[in-house]
Amino acid sequence: MDFRIKDFSEYQRTYQKSVEHPEGFWSEIAGYFNWHKKWDQVLQWNFREPDVKWFAGGKLNITENCLDRHAETNPDKIAFYWEPNEVNGQSRVFTYAELLQEVNKTANMLKSLGIKKGDRICLYLPMIPELAFAVLACARIGAVHSVVFAGFSARSLADRIIDGQCKMVITSDELLRGPKKVELKGIVDEAMQECPMVKTCLVYKHTGAAIDMNDRDIWWHRAIEGMSDQCQAEVMDSEDTLFILYTSGSTGKPKGVLHTCAGYMVYTAYSFTNVFQYQQGDVYWCTADIGWITGHSYIVYGPLLCGATSVMYEGTPAHPDAGRAWDIVDKYKVNIFYTAPTAIRALEACDIDLVRKHDLSTLRTLGTVGEPINEEAWHWYHKEVGHGNCPIVDTWWQTETGGIMISALSGITKLKPTFATLPLPGIQPIIVDDKGNEIKGNNVEGNLCINFPWPGMIRTTYGDHERCRLNYFDRFKDRYFTGDGCRRDEDGYYRITGRVDDVINVSGHRFGTAEIEDAIDEHEITVESAVVGYPHEIKGQGICAFVICHPHDKANDLLKEEISEIVRKMIGPIATPDKIFLVDGLPKTRSGKIMRRILRKIASGEKEGMGDISTLLDPGVVEAIIEKAGI
Repeated sequence: MDFRIKDFSEYQRTYQKSVEHPEGFWSEIAGYFNWHKKWDQVLQWNFREPDVKWFAGGKLNITENCLDRHAETNPDKIAFYWEPNEVNGQSRVFTYAELLQEVNKTANMLKSLGIKKGDRICLYLPMIPELAFAVLACARIGAVHSVVFAGFSARSLADRIIDGQCKMVITSDELLRGPKKVELKGIVDEAMQECPMVKTCLVYKHTGAAIDMNDRDIWWHRAIEGMSDQCQAEVMDSEDTLFILYTSGSTGKPKGVLHTCAGYMVYTAYSFTNVFQYQQGDVYWCTADIGWITGHSYIVYGPLLCGATSVMYEGTPAHPDAGRAWDIVDKYKVNIFYTAPTAIRALEACDIDLVRKHDLSTLRTLGTVGEPINEEAWHWYHKEVGHGNCPIVDTWWQTETGGIMISALSGITKLKPTFATLPLPGIQPIIVDDKGNEIKGNNVEGNLCINFPWPGMIRTTYGDHERCRLNYFDRFKDRYFTGDGCRRDEDGYYRITGRVDDVINVSGHRFGTAEIEDAIDEHEITVESAVVGYPHEIKGQGICAFVICHPHDKANDLLKEEISEIVRKMIGPIATPDKIFLVDGLPKTRSGKIMRRILRKIASGEKEGMGDISTLLDPGVVEAIIEKAGI
C-alpha cells in the first residue's frame, strides 16, 4: 500500500487535501483495498442523530484484505511470532498462508456449531494465537466479536454477554499472565449462571488444567478436528457490524462501542502505516492485550491489513524479571515497539542493567498508548531504550475513535515530550470552551472535540443509540466530544490534559467512577461512596474511594479489604482502589452534587487550595475528611 507519507512537507500537503476534500481523500485511500463492489457514496453524515456512513453501498470482507491477498502474493511471510508467558515455553510462528488456514478452520468450526452472520460471540481468552484466530474467524463469516479482557470478573463478563445477547462464549481452561494462573473456565461458569442466551461455550485446552465441562461446553480441539482449511468469506456491507467492544463511561453500565467493516478497515491500515512508518521487512511489537481497542486495531487488524510481521506475547513485560521485554526485542529483532506509559514507568524503576545488557539496536520507532506520557518517562524511554536515535510517537486515540487520531509520524514530525503533536490527515480537532464556543489560535486550552467524521469512528453504542448521542454528540452540537481536555501550544501541537468527565484512566484502562461506586455500595455496611482519580507515579492515575459506612465493629483494615474484594469480584482486579478512606460525610452542594475536585485534592495528598467551599451543605466535612486521610 503506497499511502505512506515520506516527509513533513508531504504531511502538510496531505493534511490540507484531507481537510479541503475529505471525501476525495478517503476515496483514494479506500481504493488500495479489495472490494467485491465499490461504494455508491463515500460519506453520509449527520452528527445530530448521530448518523454516519462511510463507503455506503460497498461490499467487502475485511479478512480478505488481512489474509487472502497476502497469502496469495507472499505466502511464506511471517504474520505472527507468538512468544509464550514462560521463558522456556514453546514459541509458535505463523506465515500468512498458515494464518489463513487456521482462521478458515476456526471459521468452519464456528459454522458447524450453528454460528451465522450477525450472531454475537463473546471471546474471553488469554493472549494466545487462538484469540487472533477466533477474532478473524468471526469477521470471516460475518459474526460479531465481543472480546472481553480476561482480567474482568464473572459479574463484568456476564454484563457484557447479556448486553450483547451473545450466542456463544469462547474461553480456555486457564490463563497465564506473569507468575499468575487464572481459572478462566471457572469465571465463565459463574457468569453463565445469568446468561441463558448462551447456547455454546467453546473451550480451548491451553494449560491442561482440570476443569468442569457442562452440557453446553465443547472442547475446541474436538470441534475443530477435520475442519477444512478453505472457507469462503461472507460478503459484508460497508456498514455491517464488525465488532462490539465494551468501555467504561461516566455511568455504572459499560457501553458497547460498535465499529463497522469498511471505515474501520481503511482507517486502521492508514494510521498504522503512517504513524509507525511501517516498511516491508519490519518486525513490529505492540504489548497490549487484544481485549482492549489497542489490541484490536494495532495487533490484529491494522498490521495484518498492511502485511506486517508482528510479535504477539502472552505474558507481562516484567516476567520473570524486568528484562523480559528487552529479551523479546532482542530475540525477534524488533524494529517498532509500542507500549503503555505505565509499563515504561514500571520498567524504569528496575535495575538499568536489565535494559543495557540487551542489543536493542534494531529498534527504529518507539510508541506509547493509553494515556499521556510524563516527561521523565519520555526521556528515559528515549535515552535508555531508543539510545537517543528512535523517535517516540505519543499516540492519542480512544476505543470510540477506532484508531490513532493525534500523533507524530515517526521520523517525520518534530517531537516534543508529553505532546501528542499533530492530527493525522483526515482528522479535524477543535478546542471549545464549556459553552461550546471555539477557542481559536495557539496557547489555548479547553475541551477537545472533532469537527468532522473520520472512517474509523464509533457508529453507535450497541442496543442504545440514544446513549451514544448523549455521550458524544449532545454536549457540543455538531461535534464529537472526546471527553478529554486539551492544550494547543505556540507551535499548534496538541497536549492531552486528561479526562474532564467522571472517568479514571488507570494504566490506560478506563473506568467510570459510577461503575466502581456501584460495586462498593454492594457491601452491606456501605451507605454511600465517591470515587476519584489521583496522580499515580506508575499507573498514571490511581483510584481513591471515600466511603461512608453504617456503624460497625469491624477494624478499618478488614473492612477496606472486604470493599476491595467486592470491587475485584464485580469488576476485576484492575479496578481495585489504591486508597480507601472511611469517612463520616462527603462534600456535597446544597443540590446534593458531590464536589469531586475537593476529593481529588485530598486523594493527591493536598489540603490547600480547595477553592470556594461556601456552597457546600456542610463545609466542615472537608476538614473532617482531611483528618481521616491523615494529611
